Amino acid sequence: MRQESTPTRHEPGTLLFDPSTNKVGEYRDRVGPYVMLRPVGGGREWQADPALLRPATTRERLSAGVRAANDRSQTPPPPDPEDMRRPPAPVPGCATCDELDRLRQAARAAHDRSAETDANVLLRQHRREEHRP
Repeated sequence: MRQESTPTRHEPGTLLFDPSTNKVGEYRDRVGPYVMLRPVGGGREWQADPALLRPATTRERLSAGVRAANDRSQTPPPPDPEDMRRPPAPVPGCATCDELDRLRQAARAAHDRSAETDANVLLRQHRREEHRP
């Protein structure tokens, strides 16, 4: 017969090791039979069985802190050249790109959004067909 133990109370922010996920998490709160942990440095919380948790070792705490610092230092990737929210840029020195850019600018000056969109579509198509390596 399994004997129920009294659950250990932790202070918010205590670093605990969750063997079911093999991660160190910051204790947040108790929700029903589970505790809520979140990754060191922030992120999506997860539920953990309090009976399985143990205090994180110095090495585990340090590793989790380094991982969080590395995650924060990651530079965002460069913008996608095919991002449809941005108008395409003409390729310098290309007469067709320059002409399509002039059409787009004229449509924009005339507040003709349909013609501006058409010029963007044609410029994207031209760039894909003529300027891709």
